[in-house]
Amino acid sequence: MSKKTGIVDLSRRSLLRGAAAMGVAAVAGQAAAQTAVDELINAPRRGNWDDQFDAQASRTTTTVVSNTAMLSPSSLINIQQAIGQYQMIVSNGGWPQVNPSVKLQLGVTDPSVQALRQRLMVAGDLPQEAGMSNSFDSYVDGAVKRFQARHGLPEDGVLGEFTLKALNISADVRLNQLNVNYQRLQDTLAKPLENRYIVVNIPAAYVEAVENDEVALRNTAIVGRISRPSPLVSSKVSDIILNPYWTAPRSIVEKDIVPLMQKDPTYLSRNAIRLIDGKGNEVAPESVDWFAPKAPNLTFRQDPGKINAMSSTKINFPSPDGVYMHDTPTQGLFNKLMRFESSGCVRIQNVRDVVVWVLKNTPGWNRQEIERVIASRVNTPIKVADEIGVHWVYITAWSPKQGVVQFRDDIYEKDGDQQLALQANIGQEQVSGSVDDDILPQ
Repeated sequence: MSKKTGIVDLSRRSLLRGAAAMGVAAVAGQAAAQTAVDELINAPRRGNWDDQFDAQASRTTTTVVSNTAMLSPSSLINIQQAIGQYQMIVSNGGWPQVNPSVKLQLGVTDPSVQALRQRLMVAGDLPQEAGMSNSFDSYVDGAVKRFQARHGLPEDGVLGEFTLKALNISADVRLNQLNVNYQRLQDTLAKPLENRYIVVNIPAAYVEAVENDEVALRNTAIVGRISRPSPLVSSKVSDIILNPYWTAPRSIVEKDIVPLMQKDPTYLSRNAIRLIDGKGNEVAPESVDWFAPKAPNLTFRQDPGKINAMSSTKINFPSPDGVYMHDTPTQGLFNKLMRFESSGCVRIQNVRDVVVWVLKNTPGWNRQEIERVIASRVNTPIKVADEIGVHWVYITAWSPKQGVVQFRDDIYEKDGDQQLALQANIGQEQVSGSVDDDILPQ
């Protein structure tokens, strides 16, 4: 592992001492901000706020974006500061519930917008100068989009079901969530990370490729469903396989493939799945009795190609759970809000970008050569030349940027409060299976 400089070389004690000092300063600042909000809320109305539209107000989501890695040591300081802020928010009574009778979005006027404005101000998403009114103006629109960006929600500025539920989680519950995840970050950062590593944040369902503590790539991911959760991992990339084979696990052969062959004898050939015996010889599907009491004792291996369950790429690393990262032919799943679909493995959108980044120090493997080999459909394993860490973590609250706190649903219910898991199982199929069963070809 590489030795980091600067903040990474600080002792854990001095790091936390600095974090605590910043937290105290944050508390003082939050107290002043809370007083200002209270004064604003209780002050007489200052004219008509219904015409407050600012061309730049709806672009405030850019302030949420950060190139600092989620596992950066500075995140410990930032989350400690956030804990101080939320402690003050809780001690001042938290924030109001937002219970509109109409759908709140840009242009709507409704008394419940005042509660929304107060909620957004207390959390720091809406500037105080936006004032109080019944109007959902562009300032509120920008603040709602900023809130949505911090909670991994579509940034549409509309108070739909998910946004409203996230708004109405109380401040004390969020404070506890911050404390729980602060401990998780401490545990993860107890040992130095590699100079280059890939981190999968499971509840956020995304991947960061990190180099020198900065995010080089950030990719959407699909992770394990509730009934087959993705495990925590700390490992190193061993090899990349371009055009991988997919071997169906025995359970899938018995429960799925054999019944499919009974209905449609062309299923295997249509999906480029070959039967291989114990000596490595190919067996013709028509020679097998698919209605026998037991499934054939053969290997069911899918050829490389576009319809392969892992598509173009598999990223291997040692793991007691046998998990890996890979491409997928069903790219439309990355557009879903709830991307908890796999049987433990992690599918990565635009995975070829990650492969190029991983192999940039491996001689002979530039982007052009990688694309050429993928187009050839030839199974090609590649040994990675340098040390690339792999860390699958479970972080539902973090702060990679000072003053910006990210929250995600507690998909696997590890945070200790049922409210935090409220969105996690919506529309999710509860299916068990092997970690290899990410996609059964249809």
